[in-house]
Amino acid sequence: MNKNQLLPWDHPRFRSWIAVARACQLMQQSLARALAHLDIKPPHLDILVNLFRFEGISQQELARKLLVGRSNMSMLLPQMENRGLIERRGDKQDKRVLRLYLTEEGRRVTEEAMTIQTALIDRMLSDAPIEQCEAIAVHMERIVGLLMQEERQPLEPAGDQ
Repeated sequence: MNKNQLLPWDHPRFRSWIAVARACQLMQQSLARALAHLDIKPPHLDILVNLFRFEGISQQELARKLLVGRSNMSMLLPQMENRGLIERRGDKQDKRVLRLYLTEEGRRVTEEAMTIQTALIDRMLSDAPIEQCEAIAVHMERIVGLLMQEERQPLEPAGDQ
């Protein structure tokens, strides 16, 4: 490595990215602790919130929104169904499609969990001006878009060495 070349951790963009990743990881841990009494974890909350917002969403659409594979869904959904939080119903037009709905208990747990999550976010960002929060959201949404574009592009074949 060239003596004048910056090491990754000395690069301001790298430091920024690591700070975001660490904040996200620690936030997930805090959220998990705050949700423990509801006997749900952040991945369960992600599912519940999406069902709250998009009642009747298909399993495939939900997996796509959460950026997870079907295997993750096939592990989490039966657990949540057995707990009485969600129910799966066949689509009236296409019997191959299962649609997801919150039960009454699922709605209650979701509402309580969303209150907990919102309070945690408010505590962590209370000293940040709304404009700064919005700017961060714009940057992160742009990055998400770029990463999703890269995901859809085929990999370049390795060149001759």
